[in-house]
Amino acid sequence: MNVGVAHSEVNPNTRVMNSRGIWLAYIILVGLLHVVLLSIPFFSIPVVWTLTNVIHNLAMYVFLHTVKGTPFETPDQGKARLLTHWEQMDYGLQFTSSRKFLSISPIVL
Repeated sequence: MNVGVAHSEVNPNTRVMNSRGIWLAYIILVGLLHVVLLSIPFFSIPVVWTLTNVIHNLAMYVFLHTVKGTPFETPDQGKARLLTHWEQMDYGLQFTSSRKFLSISPIVL
């Protein structure tokens, strides 16, 4: 029995990008970052776009490709401990809609 575990997934990292509204929240957060940077008076608009892109790419690199493991208590006996979030996402399947969205978003930005 897993006390304190409220999810039914073995590893919630595998399905988090397919959750309802997560893509909209992602776009709103990037837009909010851009608006916050625009509010700094001595930054020009091209500099703000560059900073938005650089901050976004650095954050995504850290969160998707360098941080390993899962923040949840998982009953998978440590299988996810050595995997990054990108490797855990969608159970490791390639070319899913979540992976396509996260691959296209920096290009569009």
